[in-house]
Amino acid sequence: MKTITRTTLTICLLTLLVQTQTFAQGCVAIRSTGGICVMNEHPDSTETNGKKGYWIYNNNDRYYKSFRHFIGKQEQFQRTALHNNVINKVFTQDNTFTRVFDDRWSVSADLPIADNSRSQLAGTGRFSTHSFGIGDISVTGLYWLFDPKKATKGNIQAGLGLKFATGQYDYQDYFKTASGSRVLAPVDQSIQLGDGGTGVALTVNAYYNFTHTFGLYGNFFYLANPRDVNGTPTSTTTPASATKIAVTSDVESVPDQYLIRFGASLAVHKFNFSLGMRDDCLPVHDLIGGSDGFRRPGYIIAAEPGITYSFKNIALYAYVPIAIIRDRTQSVPDIRQTELTGTYAHGDAAFADYVVNVGISVKF
Repeated sequence: MKTITRTTLTICLLTLLVQTQTFAQGCVAIRSTGGICVMNEHPDSTETNGKKGYWIYNNNDRYYKSFRHFIGKQEQFQRTALHNNVINKVFTQDNTFTRVFDDRWSVSADLPIADNSRSQLAGTGRFSTHSFGIGDISVTGLYWLFDPKKATKGNIQAGLGLKFATGQYDYQDYFKTASGSRVLAPVDQSIQLGDGGTGVALTVNAYYNFTHTFGLYGNFFYLANPRDVNGTPTSTTTPASATKIAVTSDVESVPDQYLIRFGASLAVHKFNFSLGMRDDCLPVHDLIGGSDGFRRPGYIIAAEPGITYSFKNIALYAYVPIAIIRDRTQSVPDIRQTELTGTYAHGDAAFADYVVNVGISVKF
């Protein structure tokens, strides 16, 4: 029973706890939204120190460097060769607190803190802009659809949450002009702390154990942002052109985002090894509301190896999604500009090769 319960807990908790924390990857601004789920390893597991229910604290640290430019699936190798590529460095710390009420219900709250920088070329030299602060806070209610006391091999968890516009979405820093002067303006959308919208998030987590040590997992997450645009201008050192205004790319969009993960997990003593695939996507069109404004839609298909070491009520983990396919899709303003000018328009985006996620989870 101990082996079964430890494996079940490890597979579900530590492969799902990065379900929405580890969004990729550069100019495609798929932001961290936190989130954690827990599978009760035993019907009476909600009893901790003689008290009903328990808490889980998870700290996830994410880092990536995006520098490879893509238009569609085609990498723009000349940008790197000419050293005029944009380089984003993003560090996000997610602090997630989950209250497990019983063997089916739980509620989690996530507080992200971000430290971002963006290096780009102006004139003959490079300069950097930065952002630092709290991101968009989210709260999620989670429920296991099947009774864990009976569904001992597999289960499905559904969650519904709210993402609040607590992160600053018009953060400003100084930009360098071609003449060498400095202008204070909003930083690029890719390193803004928030998106400016209150969103509704749907989460589905599932797992199935074939044996005491081997099982499968899957996650689906969709964040719907009904707000159309947030009012933050995209122009920095020069005024927006008439064309940008006409196609609405002069102001930032408030986009949806989604994540799909699936894979297999193998428990060996106190270690858990997992290998899966993931699709991080910022869609062209929102599910609810308008899709106006500037956004860099696209998706990243990645292989995701992971390792977890658990002891007592503590677990340490590391996950490193490695990009296989990167696609910067054509945005709504791109489509409108193509129709308006008669010339095909398709913006680019910078992507990372991989994302590093390390963290600790503590049950108390």
